[in-house]
Amino acid sequence: MRDILLPLALVAMFSVLVVLGIGLFSLVRGGTFRENWSNKLMRLRVLLQAVAIVLLLLTVWATQHSS
Repeated sequence: MRDILLPLALVAMFSVLVVLGIGLFSLVRGGTFRENWSNKLMRLRVLLQAVAIVLLLLTVWATQHSS
């Protein structure tokens, strides 16, 4: 289980980084792109952060409880 959780956690963290980068790009670009995507990207980032935290906690738990 630990072997699957770590790569999933890394993918989730990378996804957070990508969404954050797109959000910063939309902030710099401004205009209608920002108006249409800013709130959606923020919500997606928060969701992905929650998933990444849960996966990290599960990875730590699985590491400590493996035989």
